[in-house]
Amino acid sequence: MNVIQLQKSIATSSTRLHDAIQKRRSVRNFSAKPLNVKQISSLLWAAQGITEARRGLRAAPSAGALYPLELYVVKADGIWHYLVRQHALEQIGTDDVRTSLSAAALSQREIALAPVDIVIAANYARTTGKYGERGRRYVHIEVGHAAQNILLEVQALGLAAVTIGAFNDQAVHGVLHLPDNQVALYIIPIGYAKR
Repeated sequence: MNVIQLQKSIATSSTRLHDAIQKRRSVRNFSAKPLNVKQISSLLWAAQGITEARRGLRAAPSAGALYPLELYVVKADGIWHYLVRQHALEQIGTDDVRTSLSAAALSQREIALAPVDIVIAANYARTTGKYGERGRRYVHIEVGHAAQNILLEVQALGLAAVTIGAFNDQAVHGVLHLPDNQVALYIIPIGYAKR
């Protein structure tokens, strides 16, 4: 499959963190304008990018630095998996599955309309192996950290997004062909707000 090396530098913004928090809103209507690779790179880095190379620490905190989250980008040219250590995207599917993903999410149309959907999945075993059943809670906390980082980066880049947690787990798993050890936890449609 195809691999895209993402840019090491991230998209820049003059937006202050306070302003991004103040202006962040859920948006469900998107224009068809696509996002560019630099924008997608910035969004993925904000969620799980490596911020300290020596120890492999990432942008979002993780219990025990175990990093159970996996990110998938769904767009018109297919399904892409974020390779954190390489800061790259690996194409794992070539079909536009946004309509099928929307159907799996109770027909929430914003998933089909957005040029990009970021799906955050988790491998619970990475965390429960150390923390037992309580590790599931830590994974849920971590997905919140990663999602908030994405939402703030969305705002800083002048984009729009909404978070979606209402979906059929098995249907989303099937649409994305996720590995058996992963569970989708969040879908975040992202694009330009339709005016």
